[in-house]
Amino acid sequence: MKLEQTKIASYLNTKVSVLNRIEPFFQAPFHSHPELELVYVKESFGKRIIGNSVMPFEPGDMVFLGSDIPHVWLNDEKYYQGIEDLRANSIVVYFHKDIFGPTFYELKETQKINELFFQAGKGISIIGKTNKQIAKKLEKLVSKKDFEVIVGLFEILSILSESQDTIYINDEIYSLMQKDSKVDRLSEVFQYVNKNYKKNISLEEIAAVANMTRTSFCRMFRVKTKKNFVDYLHEIRISNSCKLLLETDKSMSEIAYECGYKTASDFNKLFKKVKGITPSDFKNNANVSFATPDSYRD
Repeated sequence: MKLEQTKIASYLNTKVSVLNRIEPFFQAPFHSHPELELVYVKESFGKRIIGNSVMPFEPGDMVFLGSDIPHVWLNDEKYYQGIEDLRANSIVVYFHKDIFGPTFYELKETQKINELFFQAGKGISIIGKTNKQIAKKLEKLVSKKDFEVIVGLFEILSILSESQDTIYINDEIYSLMQKDSKVDRLSEVFQYVNKNYKKNISLEEIAAVANMTRTSFCRMFRVKTKKNFVDYLHEIRISNSCKLLLETDKSMSEIAYECGYKTASDFNKLFKKVKGITPSDFKNNANVSFATPDSYRD
């Protein structure tokens, strides 16, 4: 999956867009565009790549991105299995910086917003009370039209420019001159694992997917994800085994095999390492929870 450089304004025929996207899974490729972007994830989970950062996302995740930062949201593997009750639901705002005109950025009163746009070049994660406040405004902004959209956007930007509930996603301002092909390679790796976790994936094989030597790949993967590839592969396999444990009556041996483990003992050992309990205990605990009526719970 190669980086695609796009222009949202040209595609949507407007320089300010507010979209409520409901899809089976996030479908946009790894891409960048000159427009600034505010993303609020209402439903779904997985990993997001923004600039040089690779982080998990879940419902409530909210980020503000500056111009030309490469990014992609990759859903968990189960979203690609056509499960009816799973969907990717988000509110996305796109706008071009030049809608305000050069004089706007020279005003003393708008210096905080100007600084916000500059720092958005790192990617900004929005948390805490500000996250909840902006989420409510985004829900209302979706139904607004014409100049009301601009007013609503101004309100959100004003809140963001004053807020301390923010975390920079990258350490430095991202520039197209700094384009890191390793981030693109990670996208390929995540997609490959999601499709092939059931089979044995050697370090040589996955390094070839990233077009790197084994040593270089292992170093890059640890730096970008803060874990080694083998641990990541086990997490993906165990995550999918949980679904099978909860939704099927398959034996432990069958589930182990379907999730890439040769023996049930290997599966038990690694499941406990990742989840802290055995697969049997995980399933039994879930069954007890489902069987207990709400009226009898504390």
